Amino acid sequence: MFGSVIEKIVDLLFPYRCLKCGKVLDSAGYLCEDCVGEINFIKPPYCRKCGSPLHIEDNDSSKFCKTCSRNKKSFYRLARSAMVYDNSDKNLIIAFKFFDKTENAKLLAAMLKVAGKDIFDAGVDVIIPVPLHYTRLIKRRYNQSVLLADKLSHLTNIPVDRFSLIRHRKTRPQVEFSGRERVTNVKNAFSVKYPDKIRNHRIVLVDDVMTTGSTLKECATALHKAGAKSIDILTVARVID
Repeated sequence: MFGSVIEKIVDLLFPYRCLKCGKVLDSAGYLCEDCVGEINFIKPPYCRKCGSPLHIEDNDSSKFCKTCSRNKKSFYRLARSAMVYDNSDKNLIIAFKFFDKTENAKLLAAMLKVAGKDIFDAGVDVIIPVPLHYTRLIKRRYNQSVLLADKLSHLTNIPVDRFSLIRHRKTRPQVEFSGRERVTNVKNAFSVKYPDKIRNHRIVLVDDVMTTGSTLKECATALHKAGAKSIDILTVARVID
């Protein structure tokens, strides 16, 4: 009796609010119905390899996009993203990444688990977040990819390795560049500190957004050199051309 009264008082003083718009929710949850409806989730049909949406009325999971059909080799086994990075979705990530809304991590990790079903079915040994350079980590105080990886690990019971992959060279933010400049900016910026923890492991690289894939490719290159068995890419959102 007393406990239920306390719970009601807490709910009254600290109601559940939509993480996207701030609206008070009628019950425990993350998003209101309106905001859920606005999110552009990536759903089948999508490319079997890269996970990019296919603009056809066909749910055949064996189909590939034109890019993956032409290029059989890539730096990853599979790539998946939960949603399209657009104006209706990106405030969830921007608030999480730059404005200390770390409470968004639990929701975004739940999205990663759903989006990564194909990856987890294929087999994963370890989750590795894309690292920040220590100078940026000090300035920002947290690495959003580490928070995502930790929450995803809790949901999947797959361990996280936060220390083997490092960003040994300080780079400027990728948002300052486009196209080829992004590739040059992160070239050879990553290395593996503990290769014995990478060798023969199936790895899923976790990040918030995939734009051109330059950062993820450099991470994967370092992990391949360290002897990774396979590398998958899992991001909350991706930019669709």
